[in-house]
Amino acid sequence: MSARVVSRAVVCVLMMVGVFSPAYALTQQELVAKLEAAGYSQIRDIKSSAEGTAVKAMKNGKEVSLVVDSSGQIQERR
Repeated sequence: MSARVVSRAVVCVLMMVGVFSPAYALTQQELVAKLEAAGYSQIRDIKSSAEGTAVKAMKNGKEVSLVVDSSGQIQERR
């Protein structure tokens, strides 16, 4: 096998891994910025959970519990 063929195979594998790998986790700073942009304030108690990152915050004057998954989707817990 020539070096060029091996090189192309490696590039193809790396591209597939990039496409099929899960989204990277947000840093705490990115998470806070994302939540603030979505209208949340007083963001606190940021903890890792089985579902993603659990957070407590305020929205429209009410305290809410949130979960942010690895793709960045925000879900309010009830």
